[in-house]
Amino acid sequence: MLYRKMPKTGDVLSILGFGCMRLPMQGGAIDEPRAVAQIRSAIDRGVNYVDTAWPYHGGESEPLLGKALRDGYRDEVRLATKLPSWLIKSREDMDRYLAEQLRRLGTDRIDYYLVHALNGPIWDKLAGLGVMEFLDQARRDGRIGNAGFSFHGLLPDFKRIIDAYPWVFCQIQYNYLDREHQAGLEGLRYAAARNIGVIIMEPLRGGSLAMPTPPPAVAAIWNEAPTRRSPAEWGLRWLWNHPEVTVVLSGMNDEAQVAENLSIADSGQSNSLSAEELALVDRADRTYKKLMQVGCTGCGYCMPCPSGVMIPSCFEEFNKMHLFGNPEEAKFYYAMRLSGDLADGAAGYASQCVECGECMAKCPQQLRIPEFLARVAEEMEDAHMAERLATARKLFRKGLD
Repeated sequence: MLYRKMPKTGDVLSILGFGCMRLPMQGGAIDEPRAVAQIRSAIDRGVNYVDTAWPYHGGESEPLLGKALRDGYRDEVRLATKLPSWLIKSREDMDRYLAEQLRRLGTDRIDYYLVHALNGPIWDKLAGLGVMEFLDQARRDGRIGNAGFSFHGLLPDFKRIIDAYPWVFCQIQYNYLDREHQAGLEGLRYAAARNIGVIIMEPLRGGSLAMPTPPPAVAAIWNEAPTRRSPAEWGLRWLWNHPEVTVVLSGMNDEAQVAENLSIADSGQSNSLSAEELALVDRADRTYKKLMQVGCTGCGYCMPCPSGVMIPSCFEEFNKMHLFGNPEEAKFYYAMRLSGDLADGAAGYASQCVECGECMAKCPQQLRIPEFLARVAEEMEDAHMAERLATARKLFRKGLD
């Protein structure tokens, strides 16, 4: 494991952080034994930054992480969680939520505490409620160690938030497809120039950039490289190539993912990719953008949908159809996955959207979700959908025998 220092404090952090937003699931809940084992395995291999938040897994991520950090593991890591900014109505709320998070996590101190999912309007509201005074007090009395924020907004707002408070760190969405999205490369450099550490989220676009078998056009680009790397390694190494990046968070939920990412982190030096390798990444970026239809990262902030639409899943299957050029397979999996049968739940097809717009107010990517859902319904839900669903149900029942 390689390590980098938090600029203002000199705190030494693993370049790979464990993100607890996409933990392994079993029967509709976190698969607790697997999740605990994966987190502890990563810590045993040198990961010392673990990240969670109030809403992850419907509120179950923080308690799960608290369990994982028992038996001495808490002393091995820097623990990060986030103030749920959208739930804050008063200065008192800030203390109440922090107290509950400390209880959930089984600790008396949050090492890295973020104000969650800021944009311009949310920051203005919280500043008016006294969030800066709250952070100052929580730092003085030891409930938190370092103050930061995560960001999902426009670049000008990112810059003014950076300049509004003596932050130690910030967390931004950044990957080789998102260089000009939200804070982007300019925001990364703006923060670093002010000695603020930068934690990277969505490094692989919700897993889209880590598919073992990438789209053929992208695979052809990677095959030109003299040094062969997996798609996940290209994405992570490209981020660690930036000296301004402090930690890259990975939402690992499979033992193979943990092992691969830990292995990649052993060689993630800054300025280590050649000009030729960087040019290949640029070409992959352009190719993905030609193929991808919806810029959804699968974060789930748009959920739950009042009409029951499984929004991230709809977009994932839609993008796969266009990325891999196999419409029949994509439509089959769409019919099966969105039926709700696999989770004993209700259907969540794109055609259920009533264009209420509630999702758009929540989307960090500021996507025109109802418009995209209409496209998904038009292309994925054709006259043969009922037949595909019947076949899927037959196969599913056979699998249980």
